Amino acid sequence: MESKIWLSTPHMSGKEQSYINNAFETNWIAPLGPHVNGFESDIQNYLKEDSHVAALCSGTAAIHLGLILLNIGKDDEVICQSKTFSASANPIIYQGATPVFVDSEADTWNMCPEQLEIAIKDRISKGKTPKAIIAVHLYGMPYKVEAIHKIAKAYNIPVLEDSAEALGSSYKSVKCGTFGDIAILSFNGNKIITTSGGGAIVTKDLKLKEKAVFLATQAREKAVEYLHTTIGYNYRLSNVLAGIGRGQMEVLDDRVAARRRNYEFYKDSFKAIDELRFIDEPSDYFSNRWLSCMLTPSETVREGIRTALEASNIETRPLWKPMHQQPIFKDAPQYLNGVSDDLFEKGLCLPSGSNLTENELNRVTSAIKTYFRA
Repeated sequence: MESKIWLSTPHMSGKEQSYINNAFETNWIAPLGPHVNGFESDIQNYLKEDSHVAALCSGTAAIHLGLILLNIGKDDEVICQSKTFSASANPIIYQGATPVFVDSEADTWNMCPEQLEIAIKDRISKGKTPKAIIAVHLYGMPYKVEAIHKIAKAYNIPVLEDSAEALGSSYKSVKCGTFGDIAILSFNGNKIITTSGGGAIVTKDLKLKEKAVFLATQAREKAVEYLHTTIGYNYRLSNVLAGIGRGQMEVLDDRVAARRRNYEFYKDSFKAIDELRFIDEPSDYFSNRWLSCMLTPSETVREGIRTALEASNIETRPLWKPMHQQPIFKDAPQYLNGVSDDLFEKGLCLPSGSNLTENELNRVTSAIKTYFRA
């Protein structure tokens, strides 16, 4: 059997090794160090918009701290995009709060502004004004920034921007990760760049960044002894992993370009197959195309393609199963229009790594074309 083609693998450039070697040579193996500061500066310089960045151990930790910084607590309600990975929603539960799931719209597959406002009005009528909105840039496609933030502002609800999948994406030439009151990034092994495991919290408020760093380092007060007046967390990124991130930041634009080429290759390869559809970028949108996703006519066809590719040692995945379909969240309030259910039923994520070879891309497309000829 031919070698495995994975959905999205880490892609090292070789530049990372010099930073790692430096960490070892200088014995900065402890959780903090100069690469952490440098990595934060690299991200800030990339995002611009007066961003302040705190590097953390994961994107999930960043969402958790973001909710804490927004004062989310027990019995509060937080609106969350339903079409997302569970890490967007789980930290709501960590805080003893309740997720309120809102469905998608078909243009970007992200949170539907109409359903968002319906949800807010209904929660207010029930005496539960939402305390935050978690909006996700799904698969690297920016959500409807202006519409979502206009509604949030009208009801004075802060937005936590989940940009875990969208580093390198932009809306009207402004980078994703800079729109929310607080934003988060992820550097998990399958993301556009990686630190093996890692994430970041982004804010325009330096004091919020400083508070995030304080909480992420066990909330240790400035004192000779170990003094704690607040519950803290072990959420900081290590100096070694930050070194990997510094090397990855040097090739971020190349990684985005490669993933966008993958998407164009798939779209062009299947243009004669009417049963397959791809999501285009609306005007003023720029997606990093973290994953190339296509829509099939039905769940039967989606599974037929997926199993055919699996038989050829090619990994694919259905689109994220909506949170309102997850057993753990079955009792959560939900405001639905059927879009995310339809996307889950018909959608498939194709191999999208920036290190895919032409031969591997051809293997994927050939297997799918063979399925439709059968």
